[in-house]
Amino acid sequence: MTINSLKDLYLDQLKDLYSACKQSMSVVTEMGRVATSRELSEALIAGNQGISRGMETLAQLCNQHGVDPTGEHCKGMEGLVTEARKHAIEAQFGDDDTRDAAIITQYQRLTHYAIAGYGCVRSFANRLGMNDDGAALQECLDSTRDGDLHMKRIAEGGVNQAAAEG
Repeated sequence: MTINSLKDLYLDQLKDLYSACKQSMSVVTEMGRVATSRELSEALIAGNQGISRGMETLAQLCNQHGVDPTGEHCKGMEGLVTEARKHAIEAQFGDDDTRDAAIITQYQRLTHYAIAGYGCVRSFANRLGMNDDGAALQECLDSTRDGDLHMKRIAEGGVNQAAAEG
């Protein structure tokens, strides 16, 4: 696809973000399986539910504009997923609390990528006068930010302290 306009860029980025979300779901599930903190495991399950809702929104927007949401592969998220597996799942840890801290680190990296993506496509939609699209994407952005803040609270509320004591 040749990108000739902001709308073309918008549609391209919707597809890229859809791919990013799809890729992140598997590693978030894997991190949830190895997390030992119950609060962290539950937050990762909730995170995957949020990712799924975001994918539904992205697919609906793509379909409304006559674009297949699956027509892209996000190389950026591919790298982040590889890093998450390497540093939070496959790495050897001396204690479970340190692994939980690593899981939060990797989850937040995935989330920050999504925050940037949602923020950009929301801005494009609003600039293009697609206010309904912009509102739907703002909801995704807000939900993703809330998930990131929840992980921050988990880290600062006990996981990092337990890892430091381990």
